[in-house]
Amino acid sequence: MSGGDSSLTLTEGAVLGLLVRRPRHGFALAREFDPGQRIGRVLTVRRPLVYRALNNLEARGLVVSGEPESTPLGPSRSPKQVTVAGRVALDDWLATPVRHVRHVRLELLLKLALLDDLGRSVRPLLEAQRDALAPVHRALTEPRPPESGFDALLGIWRTETTSAVMRFLDEAVRLYCDRPSELR
Repeated sequence: MSGGDSSLTLTEGAVLGLLVRRPRHGFALAREFDPGQRIGRVLTVRRPLVYRALNNLEARGLVVSGEPESTPLGPSRSPKQVTVAGRVALDDWLATPVRHVRHVRLELLLKLALLDDLGRSVRPLLEAQRDALAPVHRALTEPRPPESGFDALLGIWRTETTSAVMRFLDEAVRLYCDRPSELR
């Protein structure tokens, strides 16, 4: 499950985001998750898990199989395409900020990459994410009684990582405002 309120897993969200650009079969789709590919640089997924996500999405009516296409090597393949319900689920998922700082590295960056690939503005998600994490950041930076041992280390870790994420969000919004053609 992802860190947002959506019922899509990270892999399912990524698969929908890639399929909405153009229908394709699972093998071609799985290559997008290779470490050297744009999406694979954020989220690397093994081929069986991509197929599992496709099957789950199809069972839920979010994607459908097209007509089988013959291939010169191997069995025929059926390209998958996103349904109207799949587009709605994707749009909801892409607009939902992550709930925890720990989900920023994978889920937020994945959503930003997909939004950019789809030619959509990243600004609404960046601003919603900043708004969602601001109360957590404020709470962590308020004065509190001194801690010791591991609790002190954990407190430092949480404060510093949350502060770094907030700086990233502020800089990303600033960059977007200064050069909107680059980040839409």
